[in-house]
Amino acid sequence: MTRYRESVRSLLHERLLDAAYDLVTAGGWDKLRMAHIAATAGVSRQTLYTEFGTKDAIGQALVMREVERFLLGVQERLDAHRADLRDAVEAGVRFTLEAAADNPLLKSILTSSRGGDDDLLAHLTTRSEPLLDTATAMLEAYGAEAWPEVDADARALAIETVVRLTVSHIVQPVGPADVTARRLGLVLARIALLPERPADKE
Repeated sequence: MTRYRESVRSLLHERLLDAAYDLVTAGGWDKLRMAHIAATAGVSRQTLYTEFGTKDAIGQALVMREVERFLLGVQERLDAHRADLRDAVEAGVRFTLEAAADNPLLKSILTSSRGGDDDLLAHLTTRSEPLLDTATAMLEAYGAEAWPEVDADARALAIETVVRLTVSHIVQPVGPADVTARRLGLVLARIALLPERPADKE
C-alpha cells in the first residue's frame, strides 16, 4: 500500500509539473497562476498547494527536472568520450549549451527576465545552489570513477568551475557553443593539470 501511495503521488507530482511547464512555455512565468496549473492538471487548488506549497517551489521543481534531463544527456556524451576527460567535458558542455538554446522552458525564463520578471531566473543565478550542487555531485562521482588517475582535488575544482561557467553561459552566452566548449575544456585542462595540446598555444 505504501508503494502504491508513493507511485500515485509521483504521478501527481509529474502531472502538476507537466501542466506548469506547458503554461510557462506558452505564456511566461509572470502570467502563471496556481489556479491555472490546478485547472490544467484537473485537480483542486488545495491538492496543488499540498504538493508544492508555493509558486516558487514549482519554479524550482521545474528547473531541477530540466537539470536532471540535461544530466542524462551529459552522461551520454561523457560515456562516448570516456577515454579522455577533456574531450568528455567539451562534449558535455557543448551538448548542454546547444540543448539549452533550444529548450522551451529556458527560453521562457530568459525572455521573462528581459521583461522585468526574474523570479524564475533566480533558480539559475542567485538561488542556483540546488542546480549547481546536483550537477557538480553527479560529475564529480562520474569523474572519480572514470578518471581516477587525475588528482582528486584538482579534478573536483575543475569540474565545479566548469559547471558554474557553463550555467553562466546558458544565462548569458558570449559565443557559439562549440567555441565556448573548447574554452571551458582548456580551463578544465589547466586546473586539473592535464597535458596541453598544440592548439592551446595558438
